[in-house]
Amino acid sequence: MPPEPSAMDKRKTISLTADAAGERIDKYLASRLPNRSRAEVQRWIRASLVLVNGEPVKASYRLEAGDGIQIEIPPQESYSVGAEPIPLDVRYEDDDLLVVNKPAGMVTHPAPGHMSGTLVNALLHYLPNLEGVGGVERPGIVHRLDKDTSGLLVVAKNDVAHRFLQEQFKGRTVEKRYTALVFGFLTPRRGRIEAPIGRDPHQRQRMAVISAGKGREAATEYVVMGYYRDERTTRRSPFTLIEVSPKTGRTHQIRVHLAYIGHPIVGDRVYGHRKQPLPLNRHFLHAGYLRFRRPSDGEWVEVQAGLPDDLAHALGILSEE
Repeated sequence: MPPEPSAMDKRKTISLTADAAGERIDKYLASRLPNRSRAEVQRWIRASLVLVNGEPVKASYRLEAGDGIQIEIPPQESYSVGAEPIPLDVRYEDDDLLVVNKPAGMVTHPAPGHMSGTLVNALLHYLPNLEGVGGVERPGIVHRLDKDTSGLLVVAKNDVAHRFLQEQFKGRTVEKRYTALVFGFLTPRRGRIEAPIGRDPHQRQRMAVISAGKGREAATEYVVMGYYRDERTTRRSPFTLIEVSPKTGRTHQIRVHLAYIGHPIVGDRVYGHRKQPLPLNRHFLHAGYLRFRRPSDGEWVEVQAGLPDDLAHALGILSEE
């Protein structure tokens, strides 16, 4: 006889009945399994471990009231993410959360090819009890920044705070402001960009503005902070420093939208120019302001972080108009 599988190898099967219509199956299950991430649920769906009315479905399937859902839940995925004594710039902390100022070049959470040196590795050293909060893949992480974007990130210390903060991001009540330097003189001085964003059909590693119905709605607002010129060039090349507020949270949204209107971010070699005029090893984008409600009492918290040295130095090369 074959050996009896261990408790860790056994899969657990649960059944649910959808109580309302319209919600995506992956989002529905992630909300009802708080210790499992949406990405993990999507992997189950792809592996046909989730059945609706006895049939496999896609992650985009929208539930009907009364749908019977059967989930074969595999054992909790284990990740050997180790704590590393990496310095953290903590800008705010209480019993439920902390806000860190992430440097450019640091990946937010481990992924293939980046299993060490990430923000999560640093957080696990700073907060040993963080492991497992919000799921094993991204402990404590509520939102993320691109590797080469610096700035403020909220980290939850417990599951209750994690859910409370995530709901604010989903509900778009968190105020986020970024500072960006773009090519050209951007006009008008205040504007709003509305254009759907999706995976670039020609280069799958990039995002792009694509036709309505195929992309997800995306909105970005900006305010001009100043106009600059590069006096080192014969044409006195123009630049604009802006404060940007994304109203939705699409991947690479700010970078894609600014490139779409003809004003790509300085230093962005993916969505902008390959040849860059300023001495920067990354794009000029910094998440310098966050405002959100505190889980403990619902009071507003404001956190700020000024431009890091590399961006301040690059801006200092230019002359203000």
